[in-house]
Amino acid sequence: MPDDSFNEFVLDQLSALPDVRAKAMFGAHGIYSGETFFGILDEGRLFFKTDAATEADYTARGMKPFTYESRGKVLAMSYHEVPPDVLEQPLELTVWARRAIQVAAAKPKKAKKK
Repeated sequence: MPDDSFNEFVLDQLSALPDVRAKAMFGAHGIYSGETFFGILDEGRLFFKTDAATEADYTARGMKPFTYESRGKVLAMSYHEVPPDVLEQPLELTVWARRAIQVAAAKPKKAKKK
């Protein structure tokens, strides 16, 4: 898989986080810290979970949301691409990741269908 070296690079950059790992999902990889899903690795790009407060940090740098196609429509998720200069600096990347983890952890869990 062509993304493996990038995935390994990202996980290495995030090694200061507890129990950080990537899990394959829908042709991409989800990034987790413990049980908290906070990032997406897709086609050599890293996206972090955002909310109204943190999204501005990404859009101010021209970073776009994660999008996917479903039934002929392009849909955006509340994940934004991490700026390349942040990705290159493990300490800054970890700060951005911790904010994404806080945002993801604050989201109410969806009730499981019975």
